[in-house]
Amino acid sequence: MIYDVSIEGTNYRLELEPTTTGWDCRLNGRTIQVNAAIIRPGVMSLLIENKSHEVKREIVAAEFHLWVGNQRYSAELRDPRSLRNRRDGTGTAEGSSKLTAPMPGKVVRLLVNEKDQVEAGQGVVVVEAMKMQNEIKSPKKGIVQKLAAAEGASVNAGDVLAIVE
Repeated sequence: MIYDVSIEGTNYRLELEPTTTGWDCRLNGRTIQVNAAIIRPGVMSLLIENKSHEVKREIVAAEFHLWVGNQRYSAELRDPRSLRNRRDGTGTAEGSSKLTAPMPGKVVRLLVNEKDQVEAGQGVVVVEAMKMQNEIKSPKKGIVQKLAAAEGASVNAGDVLAIVE
């Protein structure tokens, strides 16, 4: 399972793999051994590299928070495979937006260059998956700051293909 997690505005890539002794967890590529137990709804006990933490989940209005001990953290969890999390209907989001691969595949064509101006909904990268070509479109009007994938490159679901600012 792969998730994009934001804690207090800092973004992380979290990869979880169940094992017989708990979970293998990779946080931004760094492997960490984690054991987890649900104590009661909304509360987990985590043993992270032999250090115990009690984590409480709090949802207030549209905001999601995690409590670790007495410390409260603003959090956001996104599944990069979810269409809902890749969509920004307004096309006017502030800051940079990452275009991610919707599924494993191969980059067959780059439709723009770095520093090109793009419109919301304009194609940026074409990824082929299961013999189907998928055009990955810009979620907003802006400038392509970075093309993170090259033609012919293999990509996994959730991999960043480009950044539009």
